[in-house]
Amino acid sequence: MKYLDVTIEMPTWARHPMQEFCRQSDAMGQVELITWNVTGEGEEYAFFRIAGDIDAYRDRIEAVESVLEYNLTPIDDDSFYSYVVQRPREAERLWRQAFTSRNLVVVPPIRYDEDVRMTLTVVGDKDDLRALLEEFPAEFELTVEEVGDYDRRHATIAAGLTERQLEAIEAAVELGYYAVPREASLEAVAEALGCAESTASNHLREAESRVMERLVRRTAPAVGRLTD
Repeated sequence: MKYLDVTIEMPTWARHPMQEFCRQSDAMGQVELITWNVTGEGEEYAFFRIAGDIDAYRDRIEAVESVLEYNLTPIDDDSFYSYVVQRPREAERLWRQAFTSRNLVVVPPIRYDEDVRMTLTVVGDKDDLRALLEEFPAEFELTVEEVGDYDRRHATIAAGLTERQLEAIEAAVELGYYAVPREASLEAVAEALGCAESTASNHLREAESRVMERLVRRTAPAVGRLTD
């Protein structure tokens, strides 16, 4: 089974009013669609985690015609959950059809950024994934960020590591190499791995680089523009 990490850039006419509000408002930050349910009976349900001003969000969503019902629950001073019931919009139906017409699964969460892009993971057979890329509606710009075999580590921060890099990180953690204060030396990690210190060092540095890059790309600070 294969996966794709993709971004979808939404044209102006296709943007949901709340997506556009969160993008433009200085009071709002990162938005994640945690889960959803499309019933096919004229209503859909969505559950978001949102960084930003809950009162500003409430004032705006009150005026969105397609929203039938909503409930906002504070998480802390800077973020909240939003449960929304709404009528499906034609723009959403258009790009969703590209997934539902094939044997593909979209793995939550879906992340929305301030450049009106959605980042999501799609899992399925390689032929269906290839067809998705070839036949995705031209009105939306789809970019592949990452592709590979879906395994137990995918969608975790460690997903980009090789097996040997993961072994090195696991050995380092178990020995206390990353403890504060440090409880094990690089020499001890190399011994556990059965390799030279320079090799162990390379494995750890490469793993750390990949983990940090993935951490920033997949879990950008939730309060982003609130601190500008």
